Amino acid sequence: MERIQDDVIIIGGGIAGIVASIELLAAGRRVTLLDRDQEENFGGQAKESFGGIFAVGSDEQRRAGVKDSPEQAWQDWCSFAEFKEEDDWPQRWAKAFVHDSHAEVYRWLKARGIRFLPLPGWVERGLQRPGNTVPRFHVIWGTGQYLITRLLAELNELSGLSRLSDQPHQTALRLKFNHRIDGLITDAGRIVGCHGQHESTGHGFEARGETIVIASGGINGDLARVRRHWHGDWGQPPDLLLNGGHRYADGRLHDAVVAATGCVTHLERMWNYAAGVHHWRPRVPHHGLSLVPPRSALWLNWRGERFQPPLVSGFDTRDLVARICHEQRAYSWQLLNRRIALRELAISGAEFNHAIRNRRVLAFMRELAFGNRHMLDELIRACPDVVIADTLPELVARMNALQGDDAVDFERLDTTVRAYDAALDQDDPENHDPQLRQLAELRRWRPERQRTCRRQKIIDHKALPLMAIREFIISRKTLGGIRTDLDGRVLNAADQPLQGLYAIGEAAGFGGGGMHGLRALEGSFLGGCIYSARRTARAIAQGV
Repeated sequence: MERIQDDVIIIGGGIAGIVASIELLAAGRRVTLLDRDQEENFGGQAKESFGGIFAVGSDEQRRAGVKDSPEQAWQDWCSFAEFKEEDDWPQRWAKAFVHDSHAEVYRWLKARGIRFLPLPGWVERGLQRPGNTVPRFHVIWGTGQYLITRLLAELNELSGLSRLSDQPHQTALRLKFNHRIDGLITDAGRIVGCHGQHESTGHGFEARGETIVIASGGINGDLARVRRHWHGDWGQPPDLLLNGGHRYADGRLHDAVVAATGCVTHLERMWNYAAGVHHWRPRVPHHGLSLVPPRSALWLNWRGERFQPPLVSGFDTRDLVARICHEQRAYSWQLLNRRIALRELAISGAEFNHAIRNRRVLAFMRELAFGNRHMLDELIRACPDVVIADTLPELVARMNALQGDDAVDFERLDTTVRAYDAALDQDDPENHDPQLRQLAELRRWRPERQRTCRRQKIIDHKALPLMAIREFIISRKTLGGIRTDLDGRVLNAADQPLQGLYAIGEAAGFGGGGMHGLRALEGSFLGGCIYSARRTARAIAQGV
């Protein structure tokens, strides 16, 4: 039995655990960080992310002429969240995050050499209710990979290690990989440690400390658990659900907290995406990639019928998922052509955005002008959910062959496409099709204008081939989680703290057991991990 003793035991090596370690080491605490994954994956899902950060009052907003304030952002947040009366701690955390994120997240990152693309994105604008009323989505120059690289360099420096694999006993930081946590250890009413097994050897271990911090992520990497907690608004979970969560975000630590009388709330509140495709190099079962759906494409149900009112991304992600899930078959198609794909289609994350990830300015400018041809060609060549053809009849035949039936009717789809293309010939097309009104709204913001086609028809012989992408719901983030107070202390059902136990990041629903409510304004996942980790680490350092 391996036995570990330290000041603070942090469970989870994602961005929340790394930031908490940085803060605690800077405060003079000794830390052992336990992670279930291998060392080369240190940083978790944040390292694979696109690197979007929610920021209010940023330099980038100011230079773009965007006026923003915490008061305005808080109003937008509450509108999208639809908080309930019982959401006391989630609302407290949300309000604190919105008002503190400029200094605690945005400025903190900039002080560490993190830079952002010049113009923030404008996503989650809202449909039936307002969302972001101004652009707040700031993309890190270098994606999440560069973010984690910078933070690990700081962790090296603070820990006194020349590299993280060097861990002499006297250093302030110990890293333990391949360590799976099975439960918490209680002594005299206080949480004093955790126990588990080494993944590769099967040998047991115990880790004890004055303070235990859970930073193990959410539940969305376990599709069976996702199905059990599927929100009632979405009906039944899809027959085929893709996995876009971390492989070890399986809720194991949520169960351990409940067993220790802690409170876990709102696990049915999830942030899933509507445009997932199968990863052609899967690392987990049903591994999916989340597409950034092209706005000028026609979004169709499984029968090839256009959704009415039309589905357009960038307004309300939760609504997209709900609309698709209420179809007889909970998947959809996007119909487009190569010109639309080059201008508008993207894959979320660092893996396929090489120019931004590798901080190559000329390559990035070339992609803005001509599209990410390498990504698109690989998607067409390798993804099993993409079919192409030079004519619509041939494309429909391939769509039906892919899904194994004749559900998509050519005559019906041809009528739909012709009507849409005809609307583009009108003097004022926005008055003839709701999707065109939304496209016009998107194009008013310069970054969206750069990546949104202007009056692009589907049938265009200069834009061939035609393309159809079959898209599935993809599991992503857990908005609920372990209930915590504003010091990050885990609470029981009576709102009393469990002595010695804290939770941060996605494990805590990014704070309070669900600070986003029903919907997220995007960019608040990485930011929520950073904020909750910093705030909680300060409380621990101060002896709270």
